[in-house]
Amino acid sequence: MPNRPRTQIFMASTLYGAATLAAALDADRFEPADRRLLLLSNNAATPETTASLDTMPGFDRLRGRFDRVLSWNETISPFHPGGWSPRPDDAPLWERYLRLLWGLGDSHVELVVESIQVNPALALAQVFPGAPLNVYADGLMSYGPTRNKLDPLIGTRIGRLLHLDLVPGLTPLLLTEFGVPAETVPTDAFLKVLSELADVGDALDVPHGAALLLGQYLSALGILTPEEEEELHVRMLQGTVARGHREIVFKPHPSAPARWSRLLEREAEKLDIELTVLDSPVLAEVLYQRVRPALVVGCFSTALLTAATFYDLPTARTGTGLLLERLTPYQNSNRIPVTIVDALVDDLGDAKPHKPYGDIGALVAAVGYAMQHQIYPTLRPAAERYLTTHLDQHTWRYFKRRRLTALALPGAIPSQLAFIPRNATVRKVARRARAVQRRIKKRAVFG
Repeated sequence: MPNRPRTQIFMASTLYGAATLAAALDADRFEPADRRLLLLSNNAATPETTASLDTMPGFDRLRGRFDRVLSWNETISPFHPGGWSPRPDDAPLWERYLRLLWGLGDSHVELVVESIQVNPALALAQVFPGAPLNVYADGLMSYGPTRNKLDPLIGTRIGRLLHLDLVPGLTPLLLTEFGVPAETVPTDAFLKVLSELADVGDALDVPHGAALLLGQYLSALGILTPEEEEELHVRMLQGTVARGHREIVFKPHPSAPARWSRLLEREAEKLDIELTVLDSPVLAEVLYQRVRPALVVGCFSTALLTAATFYDLPTARTGTGLLLERLTPYQNSNRIPVTIVDALVDDLGDAKPHKPYGDIGALVAAVGYAMQHQIYPTLRPAAERYLTTHLDQHTWRYFKRRRLTALALPGAIPSQLAFIPRNATVRKVARRARAVQRRIKKRAVFG
């Protein structure tokens, strides 16, 4: 049926992501369609207690670009979007059900999703197995490797990766194992959409030109404990005050507990500075336009790069060294965002701006290979070159010796001991020692 109507379904879970889609539409990055549906997914741990995307300030400015707004949470209720996917045998039934529920009929469906490696995007792709896919990225993870090995039946359906040019000159690794080309969403189109969002809502009761602290709620990801994250926010405040700022705005993560703000308020009283805790769910980029912060401080938030790249604002980071140590396993998908921010953004404690990092692409390729060597075997030569020529006291923070050893990469063992793997006698002694250890363990267990 060559004349079937065309329906494009855009899935979004954040206002930032929806703004990215709006900018791509404004820049004519999608073919014309008979209908465009925006499918919202609230992926918070407890969606029932978290504000839905369509209730956030500025969403109405984006709504007009779509013919209808749908809810994925309501569609699959009572299941959680992050944990549900159709059983293979049930996928045809789900497609028939959604075509009826959403009034799709026999239209040709195209999907535009984020984070295709996991649900809910993966589930939607499985429900519509014949639909071509476009993936868009609204953050720094697009520069890293695909976190899981994708089923070729999914990966070969992906036509392109749309992303914001957060790190000019750096090409995303995401989905390159399937030859998926990366395409940037024009920065001017994105900034125009953000300016629309900044024009709505009540006046923000925050001082113009104050320093802005960005909370991320890393303990929810199991990276830090709640106490460590509270301490991280306190260090942000102390470091910002040490730089001479007396007016500070803290933008907590929407899901973070209120007690974190109270701890900061007590610290602000000790330091005798003016602290404003922003409890309005606005994008950091809205604050960039309406308040024009004198400094933006965070850990590894994408908003640090939008501040520096899109708004030319001073930025500083803190806590990335601890996170590079804590992220487990090494393949953790947050590793590339943390690495990029650590390499490109000044440390809050540095008195002077650090020298810009040289070849960020080479670093990302080396870390990306170490993270997912089975998915990206062609990156091994690039990783070996980088580790041979750039591994030093500073760059060691981006790698783990155990990981390099497992992959037999340069740096796996100290250079003065590099002869050991090639020495047959040493290898023979090592095998005997391991055999003796195994026998001792057996005797200890079985007596």
